[in-house]
Amino acid sequence: MEPVPTSFHVGPLVFHTYGFGLAIAAYVAYLYARHRLVKAGISVTPFGKFTAVIIVAGLVGARLAHVATNWSYYQSNPSQVFSLWHGGLASFGGIALALPFGLWAKKHWWPDVRLLAFTDALVPALVAGWALGRVLGPQFMVNGGGHATHQWFGLRYAGQVGKRVPVPLIQALEDGALWLVLLRMERSTRVEQAPGTVTGVALVVWGLVRALDEHLLLGQESGSGSVGVQIAGLAMALGGLVILVSVARKLQKAELIH
Repeated sequence: MEPVPTSFHVGPLVFHTYGFGLAIAAYVAYLYARHRLVKAGISVTPFGKFTAVIIVAGLVGARLAHVATNWSYYQSNPSQVFSLWHGGLASFGGIALALPFGLWAKKHWWPDVRLLAFTDALVPALVAGWALGRVLGPQFMVNGGGHATHQWFGLRYAGQVGKRVPVPLIQALEDGALWLVLLRMERSTRVEQAPGTVTGVALVVWGLVRALDEHLLLGQESGSGSVGVQIAGLAMALGGLVILVSVARKLQKAELIH
């Protein structure tokens, strides 16, 4: 099978499939998140501005982290710093910068909404958007595959020699499964009484799985930031565990009072 196309032409215009796919995934996630906020009884009036802040901060953080962890290359090729169509968005760099901006925006536009109730409404939409984004984004970028493989499931990616482990598709399946688990959890009465449970579980599972993917499927293929990604994944899982412990203690205290 030939490498997946990384760009397509519409008349004189050239569109890079990677960015186009991510834009579609982001829009779908936006609509789904908006729907979930309405369902949770949270105002969506400022949600457009909130989303713009998150997207800009996430893109800037993701690119800065990628460039920083591959500085030896970009120092010699400064013209490639802004070549996003070649890939190079570090997930955790985006999260690291989007998180403080998101917390500020939430406090500014929804000061009366409990933080964990707000994140519980958003996180499943983010996970679903991430699953779709893996298929429509990295799957169509240069160097999008993982380790070389001769197995039947291997695919060819532009910029890489031979068949590669289709990491974007594997991660899409992982994130899709996590999304279904979170939706199933929401049906539990106990979870409804414990805001933060959905957020905590999502952080633990996503962080651990992302770290394992990096270690087992990508490794040196992802550049000098590989170890950093694994550490960041474990840190995310630890943060989710802290949230779950806090939620469990509050729920236990409430049960003792009753």
